[in-house]
Amino acid sequence: MYTHKKSLGQHFLKDENIIGQIIDVLKEEKFTNLLEVGPGAGALTNHLINLPSVNFKAVELDEEKVIYLLKTYPALKDKIIHQSFLDMEKPFEDSFVVIGNFPYNISTQILFKLLQWKDDVPVIIGMFQKEVAERAASKEGSKIYGVLSVLVQAYYEVEYLFDVNNNCFYPPPKVQSGVIRLKRKSSTLDYKSEKAFWVLVKTAFNQRRKTMRNAVKSLFTEETLKDEIFLKRAEALSVDDFARLSCKMK
Repeated sequence: MYTHKKSLGQHFLKDENIIGQIIDVLKEEKFTNLLEVGPGAGALTNHLINLPSVNFKAVELDEEKVIYLLKTYPALKDKIIHQSFLDMEKPFEDSFVVIGNFPYNISTQILFKLLQWKDDVPVIIGMFQKEVAERAASKEGSKIYGVLSVLVQAYYEVEYLFDVNNNCFYPPPKVQSGVIRLKRKSSTLDYKSEKAFWVLVKTAFNQRRKTMRNAVKSLFTEETLKDEIFLKRAEALSVDDFARLSCKMK
């Protein structure tokens, strides 16, 4: 059998109805390559390995779970990458979809890592701590709208699909959970550069209680800072607003 490792943020999905809903969402997409992050005890894996004409891989850090999965699902031979997702290289040469019940203790880091592969990852379907899922999906004007919201939505349409009750897991997490789907946008942002855009967003939200004029004054000329948009706070600006402003940076 296997044990639950709190240090790895492990909470195993056990509700077959929720598992079915996640698999149904995945089946709406067209793909050849699929990566599961954190298969754990195999609740989703059991369904994913049976998808026809799909090149499947899973990345799992916990050696105990790797041994359990290989013993329980022989079809996983040569398909498990025994490594931390945050340290792994891109698993496929071509584009691939990502799915997972993501470890809550590194879920934000997982999203930022996936942004590095955005050109190769058209769809991400994942279970997150509800707070992280809501932040990824939130729009300008919301108190939880921030760096994660803007940077993810710069490249993906984010859809909050449904809540997942604590009792759907073993052991039950102390936090609520939610499932979201990210679909890469067909259009690209018109910004100065990706680096400039990221610097602007992170600088703006680093002092989110200040007006933009005070929070990002080091990035613009005095003349540019006279624009009325700089009287707003970062949380009031849309993704497109940040993109347009990046073109005016020094």
